[in-house]
Amino acid sequence: MIKETSFEVTEKATLMPFLLSSLTGKSRDNIKSLLRNRQVLVNGEPVTQFNHELKPGDTIVISATRHTGGLMARNMRLLYEDEHLIVIDKNAGLLSMASDNEKYLTAYNILSTYIKSQKPSNRIFIVHRLDRDTSGLMMFARSEKVQSLLQRDWKRIVTARTYVALVEGEVTGPEGIVKSYIYESKALVMHSTPDPKRGELAITRFRLLKSGKEYSLLEIILETGKKNQIRLHMQEIGHSIAGDKKYGAKSNPIGRLGLHASVLAFIHPVTGREMRFESKVPAKFRRMV
Repeated sequence: MIKETSFEVTEKATLMPFLLSSLTGKSRDNIKSLLRNRQVLVNGEPVTQFNHELKPGDTIVISATRHTGGLMARNMRLLYEDEHLIVIDKNAGLLSMASDNEKYLTAYNILSTYIKSQKPSNRIFIVHRLDRDTSGLMMFARSEKVQSLLQRDWKRIVTARTYVALVEGEVTGPEGIVKSYIYESKALVMHSTPDPKRGELAITRFRLLKSGKEYSLLEIILETGKKNQIRLHMQEIGHSIAGDKKYGAKSNPIGRLGLHASVLAFIHPVTGREMRFESKVPAKFRRMV
C-alpha cells in the first residue's frame, strides 16, 4: 500500500519528471496510476495531468487513498474498497439503483462508472438498498460470488446495522421494541399488520438519544431488514419520521427524511475480517432537538 508522502517544490518543474525523480522505485506506469486515481495532490488539490507545471513553494502529497471527484464527490463518500466489496456514505436524495424515473443519477451507476475507469471489465453488484431520502452507509459487492455470499448469509455476516431517526413528538420512554408483520399491497405500498398470515415478521428496537417537545432523536437497531420497516414502525408508535409524509409525518423541518444509516458492521465474506463503519449524525438532526 502507498504511504502518504509529501514533497516541497524548490524550482520550476513538470509533474511527471518531478515524481519520477522523487518517487524512487516507482515506474512511469505506477505514477500514471497514482495520477489516474487522483492520489497526487498539488497544494491540496488532486491533479491528474502528468504535464502539470510546478512552481517553487508548491507542496506535493502522494495520498494513500483515492480522491474521487465529480458526481461521486457531490453525492457520496467512498469509505472503503478492496477487490471484493465497496462501502460508501450516501447523501440523502440519491437513489441506490435505477428506477422508472431515474436511470443515471444513482449510487450504483456512479460507482459503476468509477470502477470501470480503473478497468473497463470491472462490475459492481447490489447487496442491499437505502431509500432515496435516507442518508448513510451502504455496501456493494464487486463480483456475483461475493454478492451471493452476502445475501445468502446476511443475518450472520452483518453484525450491526444501526440508524438514527429524527421523529415527530416527544418520546418519553428510554427504549422500546416494535414487532409486526409487513407486506406490500398490489399498489406497491408497504403495510404493517399484527396478522402473521398476511406478512413477514419485522422487529425494530429503538433507544432514546434526546427528546424535545416537538422532535426526538432515536437510535434504531434493525433485527430484520424489511422494506420501509423503520418508517412503518415509527408511524405505528405515533412518532413518524420527520419529513415522512408517506407514513404519517405532519412536518418537514429539515427538508428531507429524518433517517440516517449510522453504523454498518460485518464479517468480511472473503477474508473473515471484522469490519465496522460509522457515519456522523447529520447536524440538521441534532439542531432540531
